[in-house]
Amino acid sequence: MALVTNIVIGAVVLAFLLTIYYYNKIVKLENRVDNAWAQIDVQLKKRADLVPNLVETVEGYMEHERDVMDKVSESREKMMNAQSPEEEAKAGNEMGQALKSLFAVAEDYPDLKASENFKELQQELSSIENKVAYARQHYNDSIMEFNNAIETFPAVMFANIFGKSERDQLEIETADKELPEVDFSGEE
Repeated sequence: MALVTNIVIGAVVLAFLLTIYYYNKIVKLENRVDNAWAQIDVQLKKRADLVPNLVETVEGYMEHERDVMDKVSESREKMMNAQSPEEEAKAGNEMGQALKSLFAVAEDYPDLKASENFKELQQELSSIENKVAYARQHYNDSIMEFNNAIETFPAVMFANIFGKSERDQLEIETADKELPEVDFSGEE
């Protein structure tokens, strides 16, 4: 009788310890995913904060390119008003496309390309784009680690108990049409 009691107590303690272990593991991975998204959010907002300065710099040179300028401003507004990571990612993609169009049009304005302010903004945006790309990669890596953890045995049982489900990776939309090649080196 004592042996059966010890086995039952041991099994209960083991189940309790496994529950604590997997709960903590899942929470840590979920927090890592949230942190990775926060890093993307920071970079996207930094990029959005540069847009007004870029628009102001470019407006003086590009009087006839109002539609491009409007798209950049609209995409920034969507970015700043996004309510979810999905909306923010979509708005971030739209802003990236609008900025690419802006820089492509800037090719037709040699005085603008020569402007020091424009060059500095362009370099800063390029740096932020690299950081956004890295942050997106880190986010997707965190999602993969989280999804692997909650989909493998025995963690899948605990994930179901805790109500945790698979998360979607961040996908970047590509333009439907081929983008123009942009060369800011100044060489013709």
